[in-house]
Formats: sequence, C-alpha cells, structure tokens
Amino acid sequence: MTVIVDIEGELIPRAQARWPDAVVRDELDNSLISELPTIQIEQVPGGDIAAGRLARMLVDIDVYAADRASAVALAGEVLGWVELELRSSTTDTLVISKAGAITLPAPRPYENTGLRRVGATYEIFCHPVS
Repeated sequence: MTVIVDIEGELIPRAQARWPDAVVRDELDNSLISELPTIQIEQVPGGDIAAGRLARMLVDIDVYAADRASAVALAGEVLGWVELELRSSTTDTLVISKAGAITLPAPRPYENTGLRRVGATYEIFCHPVS
C-alpha cells in the first residue's frame, strides 16, 4: 500500500533550519512585506507513484525578497539545496531518493511592487521510512 507523505510538512522545517533568517511557510501572511525574505513551499497537483511505493511529488518553491537580485540569489540557493542536500537524504520519517528542478528559478509576477518573487517547480521522489 502506498503511503502519501506531507511533503510540505517535511520540507518546511528543513528549509527553516537551512535559512534561519528567512520565514519559511506554505501559505503567505498578510504582513509578507515585513517578513522578507520568505520562502513559500507548496505541493502542486500532479505527480505519480512508481513501483507501488515511490511517490513523485511536484513542489513549487517561491522566494520573496525586497529586490530582484536578492530574490534571484536566494532562489539559486534553494535550487542548490534541493539538488545537492535533499537528494539522497533521510529523516526519521522520509527518504528522498532524488530531487531536481522541472523549471529553473525565474521571476514570477506578484501584485505587490514592494517586493520581488522568484520561483521554480521541483520534483521530489520519496517514500516514508519503513
């Protein structure tokens, strides 16, 4: 039987530990501009199951920062984190076998001109620890 993990619940604490000066969350707050930089991690619909156990999850990670250069730089760090640190990692509850970008970080529109948003979509292949 396939067990689906809460990928947001798994990644948010890891990202918060990696970037203690950023706010890491799944949903944005009304005071976003006062909480920069912010990293938003959200699972998006899609993905599939391989071999009855290995889930392929799709995750959007958006970075919000005061200016474009800061947002681009932090999004680049997130890309490296996903590809180098998450890949082949294990916690008490989750094994990530591989992870990588489906779309590279790029500016994404956002209605508040007081900040900039850069994001990418990632695929993460994982399963619960057995």
